Amino acid sequence: MSRVKRGLAASKRRKKVLKAAKGYRWRRKNTFRAAKEALFKAGMYAFRDRKAKKRTFRQLWILKINNALKAFDWKYSAFIKTLADKKIKLDRKILSQLAETQPEVFTRLIENIKR
Repeated sequence: MSRVKRGLAASKRRKKVLKAAKGYRWRRKNTFRAAKEALFKAGMYAFRDRKAKKRTFRQLWILKINNALKAFDWKYSAFIKTLADKKIKLDRKILSQLAETQPEVFTRLIENIKR
């Protein structure tokens, strides 16, 4: 029976893991076992933080809208309620961009809502 040499598959697998761990610090960049564990944890953090990113950006948009509404003596919650009552479907991202980059448009929007 012929001899089976399996070194190629294993070295390919190790090389793939070490390439993915490139840029890591200390032992994690050049030791297969440490690199494998580091990549596993990095994947978990990436998954968790993709969810957290959505929460963080929503909070940021709300802060920007609330800050822009202070000039009109209006609270964020009352503003959102009024938008919903008037069936104006603008999401928080768009509203915050309007408040930040185009304040005159945001002002006109508020004046139209108050009427």
